[in-house]
Amino acid sequence: MKKTICLPLLSLLFLGGRTLAQNAKPTVITINANEKAGDISPQFYGLMTEEINYSYDGGLYAELIRNRAFQDNAKVPEHWSLVKKGNADGQIALDSIEQKGTALTRNLRLDITAVDGSGKIGISNDGFWGIPIRKNKRYVASFYAKTNKDFNGPLFVTLESADGKVVFDSALVSGVSGDWKKYTVTLATKKTTDTTSNGRFVITAKNKGTIWFSLVSLFPPTYNNRANGNRKDLMKLLAAMHPGFLRFPGGNYLQSNKVETRFDWKKTLGDISQRPTHDNNSWHYHSSDGMGLMEFLGWCEDLKMEPLLAVFDGLTLNRKVQPIIGDSLNIYIQDALDEIEFLNGDASTKWGAQRVKLGHPQPYNVKYIEIGNEDWFDKIYKTWDARFTMFYDAIKAKYPNLQVISSAHVTSRTPDYEDIHHYFSFKQAFKLAHKYDNYNRADAKVFEGEWACREGAPTTNFLGALGDAMLLTGLERNADIVKMSCYAPLFVNINPGGMQWKSDLIGYNSFSSYRSPSYYMQKMFATNIGDQTVKSSIADVPLGSDTTEQLFYSVTKDSKKGTLFLKVVNVSDSILSPVIDINSAKEIVANGQEIVLTSAKVTDTNSIDNPENVIPVTSVAKGLSNHFTYNFKPHSVTVLKIMTK
Repeated sequence: MKKTICLPLLSLLFLGGRTLAQNAKPTVITINANEKAGDISPQFYGLMTEEINYSYDGGLYAELIRNRAFQDNAKVPEHWSLVKKGNADGQIALDSIEQKGTALTRNLRLDITAVDGSGKIGISNDGFWGIPIRKNKRYVASFYAKTNKDFNGPLFVTLESADGKVVFDSALVSGVSGDWKKYTVTLATKKTTDTTSNGRFVITAKNKGTIWFSLVSLFPPTYNNRANGNRKDLMKLLAAMHPGFLRFPGGNYLQSNKVETRFDWKKTLGDISQRPTHDNNSWHYHSSDGMGLMEFLGWCEDLKMEPLLAVFDGLTLNRKVQPIIGDSLNIYIQDALDEIEFLNGDASTKWGAQRVKLGHPQPYNVKYIEIGNEDWFDKIYKTWDARFTMFYDAIKAKYPNLQVISSAHVTSRTPDYEDIHHYFSFKQAFKLAHKYDNYNRADAKVFEGEWACREGAPTTNFLGALGDAMLLTGLERNADIVKMSCYAPLFVNINPGGMQWKSDLIGYNSFSSYRSPSYYMQKMFATNIGDQTVKSSIADVPLGSDTTEQLFYSVTKDSKKGTLFLKVVNVSDSILSPVIDINSAKEIVANGQEIVLTSAKVTDTNSIDNPENVIPVTSVAKGLSNHFTYNFKPHSVTVLKIMTK
């Protein structure tokens, strides 16, 4: 669909160019409030995450220094530059002198050949499209350094404007010597500081000689003040969605294009100096591995989410290379068992003891393990069933209570869940909304591990939110078989070069963030769901001239309070006014709550500059009863909260 379609033209596209014709009979939604159709899992709505669109580095992970370990490019120190102030001269270059006690292999050498009077010379980092400078904030800076015998003097650490004309704060580091040592300082901005998204981080000196730098880091305050933690504003947006789980470490990011650059969890443990980093060649940029295995689990703890761990199963993104099979797969099966032991084992186990040593005495109690990612892409060799069987048998033998998820349809074993993905256009949403209505209930339970209506960029527009809502009504109606779901991708850095995949949920730059229409829609659904889906039906559905369905719905219930949540998606150009018949043992309260997401044009969207262009509006819903007619606005997503007494 062309992105220029506006509200009046939507009917032309889907209704053959004519205005929607109302049926002679009224549309009736019948709700049998006392008849449960299925239990809704507490994990029904969750989060899917991977390192794409600079989601971790330059995104959720709060580190502000880009290329902090100098691993992004083997030839040049990307995002680092030489800075001079006054009379000074020198140069910078990558080097690889030994750094004992760390996993780091590369450093930055600063050769100072001349400096006079008030001159300074040093290194500068421009961050992820700028270092954000906020007023009244404390920043913790750290770095490793050593010098040659010719250097004798302090280092000056500053936060500055991009042109260096404004210094927001500075700190002095003395005692730098010929041995590698870590130095830590705190920089603080004032209440009167002018904020900017385009600052820089600088380390300078006033003396001749050579200085080597390694692992330069700068952290702002983090969510829950967690060390090596996450960006506050993005975590708050996620918390507002009330997510039930987190699927990690990601889809393609788990696998990579070759085995050597997969997400290797053992190399992401401990202090960041023990993490060698790796090439994220699935999305074409380097990963700092600051967001390591324990950081994912800390993220889950902060938002009270169930962890859903995916393990590498021998399939890479290079479809022409045969996946690892047979006995060669055993080392990766053992690696998965080690990872589960690290997460769930007690201090008497090898890997459980390692977790305790790293500062987390209690097991994480992970319940969900997914084998691989999108194994259905193994279309040449078709090894997914055999590989899944090996992992499934090994995991279930040692951990019979773990819920094992397949990433393709398998027949040799019955997984606890099958992960199914849907990326679709608005047109395709009409069919997907009914995918599970006649699904074989004898099959494995469904985990909709990635879904998105790909309309709009970098984040979805309102048309995308409509398509997403259509799908979600179908998932909720079939909550007896669909147990978990999550949108993907979750994040996108909107700066030039930051996006590899369009139509994302949350957008941001270094300083600000915003929510897409699909974010608001999903929050409406996730925070108004209850614990049951009830039996319901719809009759005389309004159709367009080409018989395209125009109204989609789901009904869920809070069994403790008796509250009903009726969700209605009207994709037509007209007001639709169905009759709502509620068969309930309890009386319906006349006044409920209405939450409506709509916009003047389906191409309307939100952005950094206009973050609340498309937002839900909450108001009182009047005239509710066991039998009432309700008006649903054109092109709208509505949550009707119906209380009982």
